[in-house]
Amino acid sequence: MRHVIALDVGGTGMKAALVAADGELLHQARRATGRERGPDAVVEAILGFAAELRAYGAERFGEPAAAAGVAVPGIVDEERGIAAYAANLGWRDVPLRALLGERLAGVPVALGHDVRTGGLAEGRIGAGRGADRFLFVPLGTGIAGAIGIDGRVEAGAHGFAGEIGHIVVRPGGIPCPCGQRGCLERFASAAAVSQAWAEACGDPGADAADCAQAVESGDPRAQAVWQEAVDALADGLVTALTLLDPRTLIIGGGLAEAGETLFTPLRDAVRRRVTFQKLPSIVPAALGDTAGCLGAGLLAWDLLNTPTPRR
Repeated sequence: MRHVIALDVGGTGMKAALVAADGELLHQARRATGRERGPDAVVEAILGFAAELRAYGAERFGEPAAAAGVAVPGIVDEERGIAAYAANLGWRDVPLRALLGERLAGVPVALGHDVRTGGLAEGRIGAGRGADRFLFVPLGTGIAGAIGIDGRVEAGAHGFAGEIGHIVVRPGGIPCPCGQRGCLERFASAAAVSQAWAEACGDPGADAADCAQAVESGDPRAQAVWQEAVDALADGLVTALTLLDPRTLIIGGGLAEAGETLFTPLRDAVRRRVTFQKLPSIVPAALGDTAGCLGAGLLAWDLLNTPTPRR
């Protein structure tokens, strides 16, 4: 059976799959990145994992993978196939596409940014399916974004498109590692809500999920923390939809797991802020932690289904 290799590399672990042409996950596996051993060890772990998957596919399905797609965090030069920088993996300017192509006997390899790759999957086969314009916003440790246009995701001229987490929503507010103050992700990420709730309730181990639970039980301290996050998020999203005019707004990540505890007040907050803008559908992400793998598989299949452009 014809298939491709899909790899989703995170800060501490890697998820992988062999993906059929219809998107079916034929085989799934996980590995640690080994980042405690340094950036070179991480690269070798990725290459070795990919080689294992190729061997398994050849044995199981009678032929090796036809292509591979890999999603990585940080700054990614997708056109040149270079993983330019990732703070949590410690690497700089890794020619990952070329290294994987060599290890995988010359098959075509696509390299993508992890959030944009997950957004590609959500847009094509997940919550945004059928939408010609969408914005995917995962609320995790930070906040990123993927801008979907006609079945593809816009990377921008320098690979920074969609960094909605660094829209300033509270000028002069909390300092952000990016160098600004008052960035959206300092108020509305799962990490920010966890920190605010831990301080409000006096339990250093409390997190965003605990805050959501307390909101549901009517705790006024939790409701205040939650509303601050929702208001900041709505301010950032309205800025984004003013610029991008998406048909569908897909919210994912840890904070979205709160379900309607998040979505009901968020839809209300966005609705109150729009004036001339068209209100998009605001929906939860559908693919969970498989989005990155599925998106990497889509990148790989795109290599096989799209004629190589002439330069």
